[in-house]
Amino acid sequence: MKKFWKATVDAFETFLHVPGTVTLKGSHVRDSVDLKRIMIIAVISVIPAALFGMWNVGYQHGLATGDTSLNILGNWWYGFLKVLPLYIVAYVVGLFIEFFSSGIRGEEVNEGYLMSGMLIPLIVPVTVPLWMLALAVAFAVIFGKEVFGGTGMNIWNPALLTRAFLFFSYPSQMSGSECWIAYKPTEQLVDGFTGATPLALDGATAQYSTSICSEFIGTIPGSVGETSVIAILLGAIILLWTGVASWKIMVSSVLGALFVGGIGNLCGVGIPCWEQLLLGGFAFGTVFMATDPVTSAQTECGKWIYGFLIGALCITVRLFNPGYAEGMMLAILLGNTFAPLIDYCVTSRHISKRAKKLKVA
Repeated sequence: MKKFWKATVDAFETFLHVPGTVTLKGSHVRDSVDLKRIMIIAVISVIPAALFGMWNVGYQHGLATGDTSLNILGNWWYGFLKVLPLYIVAYVVGLFIEFFSSGIRGEEVNEGYLMSGMLIPLIVPVTVPLWMLALAVAFAVIFGKEVFGGTGMNIWNPALLTRAFLFFSYPSQMSGSECWIAYKPTEQLVDGFTGATPLALDGATAQYSTSICSEFIGTIPGSVGETSVIAILLGAIILLWTGVASWKIMVSSVLGALFVGGIGNLCGVGIPCWEQLLLGGFAFGTVFMATDPVTSAQTECGKWIYGFLIGALCITVRLFNPGYAEGMMLAILLGNTFAPLIDYCVTSRHISKRAKKLKVA
């Protein structure tokens, strides 16, 4: 039993420091960037979106109830108390499965779930029942990650699998067009409720501002961390400056969205293509989940194809599937599915070109 939980003990012991068992000399490639540092940088990059999302939860609650007594700190504290249980459930359930699986395999605990646990509460409605979230996290970690061998071996992004499980299993509590919403103060209200987002609701009937400025700042309803493009861009700067995320995937995803959205605009379908980038989970998914180094394409050319595919699929779903206003979740999961095939095709093409050059020589 002591050996079974050794990986768990080591994980806690080395969480904030590097153990003395690492290689210090010899013919090894040594680099200051390891998985732990990458995950910590990724977690730091999400903090601006998380902090703003907590404030927005309180702000939307004030709009819904007509309570204007809360200030900035009051709104944030209200949202913090709402989001904190989601984080507790996500990390307790996910990390327990991680520790247990590492004990079974006799391997050390990797830090991969640090980022997944940070993302999960930010991509679900704040009103999602905790038992549903726990069940979804368990499904995502076990069947989407551990059965493939753990961190670095999974095909799909665990955070998005959590959302997909909730979406398909409990559509009444969780769907692409439902999230925290503002209603008229005169209506009968409960403590938490859901409704249509700007993607599914005409601005003329919305109870909140649908201006471009509001969409960019993030003072609109949505899943906790997905509303503020400014906060997400701050995270993107951190990821790109540190080299953790690929700018090629981000840029190509935007290009794919503008391409399909532009075609839709020419045909008189949908909102302006550039506004699609501000709404829903597009910005959040492009920056934090499409760029996941494990589930994304690995080849340089493949990254362009992979990102373009995600952006194009997202807007295609938004434009031509009236039953599902959002499309980023499905787009990224499909991108994850085809990423190995994209890399295989790109690699095979390069090998064929090199073989032809050798024959000519």
